[in-house]
Order: sequence, then C-alpha cells, then structure tokens
Amino acid sequence: MTEISPLHIVCPHCHTTNRVRAEQLASAPDCGQCHQPLFAGTPLALDANSFERHVQRSHIPVLVDFWAPWCGPCLQMAPAFAQASRELEPRVRLAKLDTEAHQALAARHQIRSIPTMILFRSGQEAARISGSLGAADIVRWVRTATA
Repeated sequence: MTEISPLHIVCPHCHTTNRVRAEQLASAPDCGQCHQPLFAGTPLALDANSFERHVQRSHIPVLVDFWAPWCGPCLQMAPAFAQASRELEPRVRLAKLDTEAHQALAARHQIRSIPTMILFRSGQEAARISGSLGAADIVRWVRTATA
C-alpha cells in the first residue's frame, strides 16, 4: 500500500497552511485553524503578504489575475474570472492582485499590460496570458496549462 502525501492548501481567510489529502478536496474541506471553507468558489483578493504565502506554499496551481480598478477590460473580465473560479476550484486556486495597490509586486512579475493572468505552480510561473477572456476561455487555457 502506498502512502498518499497530503497537499498543502493555504486558507483564503486566515492564510494558514493546511494539509489536505487529494481525495478530500472534493468534500469541501475546512481550515484547521479558523474552520472556514478552504474553497469558496470565488477569487481570493491578495495583498503582498498573502500573495507570497499562497503562491509559494500551495501545492495546487494558483492563477493570479493582475488587474487595476481603473482598467475597463479588467472590470469586464471580473465576472468571467469569478465564474471560472467556480469551475476550477478545488484543483486550482484563483486569486486577484490589484496592481495599482501593489505596484512593486506587479513590477517584480513584469506586468506590462492588464489584465494579465499568471499561473503559478510550486511558486514558479508556469504560464502567462494577457487580455480579457471569457470564463470558458479562462477554464480552457488553465486546463491546457496544467495538463
């Protein structure tokens, strides 16, 4: 019998790293610290500290939408990104980072246009795409990038 190693899942509420077996992902696991759901089906708003924690510690891919409140295409894509979150969780965490509020982090990731989505795996950039996409296109792109 092989032992299944647990996945590290960072709580979207208290940002505590939880250990969850892969087969438990579909059964709506809760955080061991704050007892809130680890997946809510909505994108997580990140700041500089939570960005590092989620991207570096999570064993599932993290898709980050780099956006700004003044960006029309970003605002237009927001509902599609939220819909994609409902379809992709719990296999992928979807999150948003306001580039206006966190300019240094956006610069570090060389964000030149927004919206830009970056898929991180094990703390490293795995794929990137710029421009506004619909929900089906986001889901298709993520599934292709994580295959």
